[in-house]
Amino acid sequence: MVAREVAAGLLRGCGVGVVEGELLEVGGELGCRISWSGPLGLALGSEADVQAACGVMHVHGRRYGAPTPLRVDFASVAAGVLAATGALAALRARRFGAAYREVGVSVAQAALFGLAQYLAAATAPDRECAEPSGVGGPPFVAADGVRFELEALAADGWLRFWSELGVGRRVVGRAWLPFQARYGTASCPLPEELFAATRAVGYRRLVRIAAGCGVELTVAAARPAVLGGMPWRLRAGGVAPVREPEFGFGKGPLSGVRVVEIARRVQGPVAGRVLALLGAEVVRVEPVGGDPLRGVPPMTVSGGGGVAVSARFAALNRGKGVLEADLRSAEGRSAVRELVRGADVLLHSLAPAKVAGLGLDTATVAALRPGLVYAQASGGGPGLSTDYPVQAHSGLAALLAPDGLPPRPTLLTVCDVLGGLVCAAGTVAALEARGRTGRAQHVESSLLSAARLLCGAANRAGGAGGDGGVPVCTDLAVLARDPRVAAALEFGADGCAFVRAPWEFGT
Repeated sequence: MVAREVAAGLLRGCGVGVVEGELLEVGGELGCRISWSGPLGLALGSEADVQAACGVMHVHGRRYGAPTPLRVDFASVAAGVLAATGALAALRARRFGAAYREVGVSVAQAALFGLAQYLAAATAPDRECAEPSGVGGPPFVAADGVRFELEALAADGWLRFWSELGVGRRVVGRAWLPFQARYGTASCPLPEELFAATRAVGYRRLVRIAAGCGVELTVAAARPAVLGGMPWRLRAGGVAPVREPEFGFGKGPLSGVRVVEIARRVQGPVAGRVLALLGAEVVRVEPVGGDPLRGVPPMTVSGGGGVAVSARFAALNRGKGVLEADLRSAEGRSAVRELVRGADVLLHSLAPAKVAGLGLDTATVAALRPGLVYAQASGGGPGLSTDYPVQAHSGLAALLAPDGLPPRPTLLTVCDVLGGLVCAAGTVAALEARGRTGRAQHVESSLLSAARLLCGAANRAGGAGGDGGVPVCTDLAVLARDPRVAAALEFGADGCAFVRAPWEFGT
């Protein structure tokens, strides 16, 4: 079972002894059980079964117009990372006297966790706003046959790039919304004029044009380059008096841990969400007025105050506190520094070039809070700041392409989600290492390391196959109302579905 192999490999990489079997024996004092269905009332026995029943095929298939198998073991790898994270958290809690004896995770729950933002969007009251409306999408092809992904994070850069290629302003404007929304809809129907424009220009010239417009191009590798080792790098800092947080029994294995999260989009918020579900107190730092993603439809009612917020944003950020601060101002930076002084973890996805200027580099932060766990989530290299370019660069897109077709990324955000899970796992490993050694820890993870973990699992297991024979989910709203998956979900006041913590901790 791929999930058990992944969990065992990550735990051993952290120096934890593991005996493999149906029940992983972890550190000689904890059992880790990984099953296909867990508490869900679904008869599942393979990755293909899970993908079919839990909506992975449905979301991945939006770009093709019908449910389509995701040709890697995404749910199994996610379950393995979640299992290792839960086991490390439980081992840490046992040092405080917690009576955890077993942690359980299922591949089905991991799949649903990976689809959290899509499930929330599909069950929000105004969910029609989120429905995809067409098939297709990148990558693009240059005149010399080079296939590439394109990333534009600002509308003006997008407009200038396509205008340089002779595409009309109206067509470019019509294409911006589906392109910008693809991270939330897993759909990206673009006008044929865009694809025709790149086919008329050589790749080197396209790169020069893109550089002048602030647009990034990434060549789609023909095959994955799999590197071994851990998907995060852990480094110890100087010896410092570490204040271990007071453990609160019954609140989760990370009870008492305080986390400051400075992150946007998916990867960092997923990591913070995992830590919060394990019992940590997580405070997000957002710009004054709140994260702009809070207003992206479809909307749901958040908390008891009746405030409307993006359903996708809520799925990734429920249970977190918020500090609004302008990091460009001295006052805002001072407020964040004060927050960090009382934290156990600083989790951020800031660009390396910005960190020092904000006073959030490792040296400055170490002086503020000796013994801090410094968790840095990144894309993995220049031009690799987001999911789809990473899929292309890593060769993951080549694994995902249907038979006979060239590399083609999935529009399901597999690297963002798995990257967030890996970051959370590395952070818990760092907390455990700090507790054992009394030294501050710096952990680095990336979207690229997550992609390579997925590629490596595919090479070992051959990737997910076709439909395993179970009914295929074609509507996430219907799936959310299925009583057989009730144990994995909870609902907001307006019926919006959110994914529960995927672990069961037994005493």
